[in-house]
Amino acid sequence: MFGLNWGEVVVIGIVALIAIGPKELPTVLRTLGQWTGKMRRMANEFQGQFHEALREAELSDLQKHADDLSSSVSDLANIDPLADVQKDLERTAADVEKMPDENVSEPAALAQAEPPAALPDISEPVPELPPPAEKDFASAEPAPASPAKAENQAGGGA
Repeated sequence: MFGLNWGEVVVIGIVALIAIGPKELPTVLRTLGQWTGKMRRMANEFQGQFHEALREAELSDLQKHADDLSSSVSDLANIDPLADVQKDLERTAADVEKMPDENVSEPAALAQAEPPAALPDISEPVPELPPPAEKDFASAEPAPASPAKAENQAGGGA
């Protein structure tokens, strides 16, 4: 805690033995130990209160964040897509009823209408496929060496 090594502790012990005396030294050391224990307990209690305050602050932040998320989710829960679609359908039906009769075609008029003109005939020929390859280019036989290379390999090179 104070950064004392054994040599310093021995020197302090010898000085205490000489200054206090051998009769009173055990009582002084016991009292010193009790005070050290009280100080450690107080430090631990303070540290525990400090950590508890930090946890409460974190908890309140998390609670605030959760409340924000729940409010945003509750806004999304009020959306009713079926009601929106039904309103759109009703508006479209009202618009169709308001349209003049000449723009609305009846099934009987559709049956009497002429069929659409046929598509023009395409008379372009289909291209022919190329002839199949006569020789297999991936054969296992090595290609014959040229005569000039054969002479160089036989030791007749210049």
